[in-house]
Amino acid sequence: MKAGFLIFLMMMGLCVFAKDYTVSSPNGSIKVTVSVDTQIKWSAAVNNQAIFTNNTLSLDLGTSVLGTNPKLVSAKTTSVKSIVQTVVAVKSKTIDNTYNQLSLTFKPNYAVNFRVFDNGIAYRFETSIKDEIMVKNEEVGLNFAGDFGVLFPEEETVYSHYERLYLDTKIGSLAAGRFSSLPTLVKADNNIKIGITEADLFDYPCLFLEATGNAAFTSKYPKVILKADPKGDRAIQNIQEADYIAKTSGTRTFPWRVFMISTEDARLVENQMVFLLSRESKIAETSWIKPGLVAWDWWNENNVYGVDFKAGLDTKTYKYYIDFAAKNNIPYIILDEGWTKSTLNIKEANPTLDIQELIAYGKSKNVDIILWCLWNALDADLEGTLDIYAKWGAKGIKTDFMARSEQYMVNFYERTAKACADRKLLVDFHGAFKPSGMARAYPNIINHEGVRGMENCKWSKDITPEHDVTLCFTRMLAGPMDFTPGSMTNKNEKDFAISFSHPMSQGTRCHQVAMYVCYDAPVQMLCDSPSNYYKEPETTSFISKMPTVWDETKILDAKVGDYILTARHKDNNWYLGAMTDWTARTLDVDFSFLGEGTYEIEIMQDGINAEVSCNDYKRIVKQVTKADKMKIELAKGGGWAAICKKI
Repeated sequence: MKAGFLIFLMMMGLCVFAKDYTVSSPNGSIKVTVSVDTQIKWSAAVNNQAIFTNNTLSLDLGTSVLGTNPKLVSAKTTSVKSIVQTVVAVKSKTIDNTYNQLSLTFKPNYAVNFRVFDNGIAYRFETSIKDEIMVKNEEVGLNFAGDFGVLFPEEETVYSHYERLYLDTKIGSLAAGRFSSLPTLVKADNNIKIGITEADLFDYPCLFLEATGNAAFTSKYPKVILKADPKGDRAIQNIQEADYIAKTSGTRTFPWRVFMISTEDARLVENQMVFLLSRESKIAETSWIKPGLVAWDWWNENNVYGVDFKAGLDTKTYKYYIDFAAKNNIPYIILDEGWTKSTLNIKEANPTLDIQELIAYGKSKNVDIILWCLWNALDADLEGTLDIYAKWGAKGIKTDFMARSEQYMVNFYERTAKACADRKLLVDFHGAFKPSGMARAYPNIINHEGVRGMENCKWSKDITPEHDVTLCFTRMLAGPMDFTPGSMTNKNEKDFAISFSHPMSQGTRCHQVAMYVCYDAPVQMLCDSPSNYYKEPETTSFISKMPTVWDETKILDAKVGDYILTARHKDNNWYLGAMTDWTARTLDVDFSFLGEGTYEIEIMQDGINAEVSCNDYKRIVKQVTKADKMKIELAKGGGWAAICKKI
């Protein structure tokens, strides 16, 4: 090609030379290649095996599309090695924050940053535009290097509680248009797992993934709601949507698109990229944020017995809950739906109970109260309602039934977290989208639901041991989950029955107990009736010793959807939990993680008849050191848990 003709083509915009930029993880195992051509595309390989090929990204602002015909100004690579301290130690007190970053700056006024850790990849847009912008769409195009497997939490609508089962299939088998919420887990070749989610989400809608009919996903978002009518006390109808997904500041960072990567299933569960990628705490003084166990009323429908009063939504029943919590050193109880005068009048209590008397009674016994409320009633007068709760002396709120994740709703979460923090109140989001890093900015967010949890035992057979285990590798990648464990009525597949008022769980007693170690939950429920716990003092005593935050977490053994063996360190003690699906297993515990010296180990293990009578367990106390190894037997749907105390 002659030089003059080449210059002519370039002037006409018909000849563009692609330029590739690479950035690798600190240990070199993950390599990302970004190609700047007529589009911005990126590919990635793990140990030289391709996982993504020519992924596309762009940001459509209506008047322009950032990422189309990009004009690169500069490319810069930086390295960071630091240790991050956590306010609420969900998995650990400190987190290693070591990564390499490629920052690509483009005209006019935007950048794309790629950050590569030893355990994952993340990228995001950043803009520096003077005026407010309207975002029509953000393209997240994911093209996989093969028709990989996927655990797909399929949704029917973006107006969702994020309480999904996980469809185990191939990406290419999903018809175009089917879509899922996040996190989604992709199972690539050679045991490479890719957990896909997002981090540092604020003033912007949640990301969903939509199938294309090929080995690829594209992005989908809930649009801004212009108008909607109420449907009952907690839903909406006649929804009018805008043709854009956000109106936001033109100078901002956008959510990180997060890809957690591991060749070992156990390491996947240890991943804390969502926290690392999110904004630092906006709360200056945090000593009042105290995680812990909580006794819960709703799952057991306030069914207490062996008492001299008629149980119900009243002062005597809740004093019984407070007494139970106090006897077992449980710092919180929740007053769930029913304590308010109505679901929409959340500033007054049901006349059958005296809320201020209950809060004062609880404080006299070192038990604080968390109050449930519908989100829309709270949103109608956020400041006024929280002022009342704070004046009463409540410790926090559990706000519920959002079932949306568009820009307004994401902003409701942040406004609520900030308003609660201003009054030293904790927040538990129910009927919620998955955690997306906001709890780092507002560590008073002490849990999220957004999971198909134990409540579903009241009306379905969905909560199986396989589902329980799968959550560790899927939903829990995004952050803590309010699964609400602690069932004292435990059944196998054959004997399980649906009961709304007297619910039960599938799997063994020790399967339930192990959840207190295996699941991340800074405020962790005891879902069953205090009367049932009183009948089971050994189990109750064991559960009540469990911390809910941890100095360190180690996954000793794991296989996605099959089993997990977790070890957690808190102060001088170690806590272990193991769960299996409906397959009985033998696992090996190597105690080399223990410190020097001798430990007393208290074990809760499946009883010899646990597969027939799932309540059957055996408690053992003996001594171990770091030199010991132990084989543990898990029944079908079984579990195992242990507390190692330094002698």
